[in-house]
Amino acid sequence: MVKIKEFRIVMPMSMEEYEIGISYTIMKMEQQNTNSKEGVEVLQQVPFEDEKLGKGQYTSKDYHLQSKIPSWMKGFAPASALTVHEESWCAYPNSRTVIKCPLFSKCSLTIDTVIRPDNGCSENAHNLSSEQLAAREVEVVDIASQSRDYWSKVISAPNVDLTAFRSQRTSRGPLLKGWMDSCRPVMTTYKLVIMDAPIWGLGERLEDCIIAGERALFLACHRLCFAWIDEWYGMTLDQIREMERQTDLLLKKTLKKPAKAGSKHDGKRKTLKEEIVAVGSCT
Repeated sequence: MVKIKEFRIVMPMSMEEYEIGISYTIMKMEQQNTNSKEGVEVLQQVPFEDEKLGKGQYTSKDYHLQSKIPSWMKGFAPASALTVHEESWCAYPNSRTVIKCPLFSKCSLTIDTVIRPDNGCSENAHNLSSEQLAAREVEVVDIASQSRDYWSKVISAPNVDLTAFRSQRTSRGPLLKGWMDSCRPVMTTYKLVIMDAPIWGLGERLEDCIIAGERALFLACHRLCFAWIDEWYGMTLDQIREMERQTDLLLKKTLKKPAKAGSKHDGKRKTLKEEIVAVGSCT
C-alpha cells in the first residue's frame, strides 16, 4: 500500500533566506556525519533543465551510514547493501528527491518539495488529485518542539532549544507558543513523502520506519537551519555554490575516496568557512 504524508515545516525567514540557509545547513550536517568509515559521498552536481520543474541543479549522493540503520534491518543483508542512493532535482522553490537502496530494490521513496511564503495554510500546495488528497496525511512540524523519539536519537543532531534562542544578527527568536501565527518574515516548506514498499510481511513496517526517519531528519535539519542563522545570514548563492564544490572534495577526502579524474571538482582548494577548513585539517 502506497503511503502519502505531507509535512509542513514553517520557518521564521524569507524564501530567499531559506534557500541559502537550508543549503548551508545540509552541507554542515553532512560534514558532521562523515568520517573515515562512513558518511556522505557526493557523486555528481550539474545543472539540469526540465519541462515541469524548470532549470536547476541535479545532485547525486551515496549515504554510507550503516551505524544509523535499525538493528532489525541490518539482519537482512551486509552493510554494503544498505548504502542509500539519493538523486535530487532542485529548481528552487520546487524540487524532487528520489531515494533508493539496493537491498529494497522494489521499494520507492519520493519527496516532492514546494516552498511558499505562508505559515502552512496552503491546503493543496502540490496540486494533488482528489484520490491523492483522500489518501494523504498532513502533519505540521513545529521546529520549536522539544519532542524526541528513536529516530531523533539515531540522527544525533545537536539538540537546540529554539524557545530560548535569539539570533544576534537578525534579532529573531525565541520561538514561543503561537510563533507560527505571528512571526514575520515567514515561509513554509511543504514536503510530500510518497513511500511504497510492496514486500509481503515487511512492507508496512518498512514504510512506517522510513517515513518516521524522514520526519526526524526534516525536524533536525530545520531546527539547525534557524539555530545556525548567524553563521549563514548575509551569504550569497554564489558563495553557497562554491562551498558545495569544496565540501564535495572534503567529504571525498574524509571518506578516503579520491575524486574521479576529470571531475569538475578537481583543482586548487580555496579558502572557505571555518567548518569546512576544520574538516579538511582533520584528515
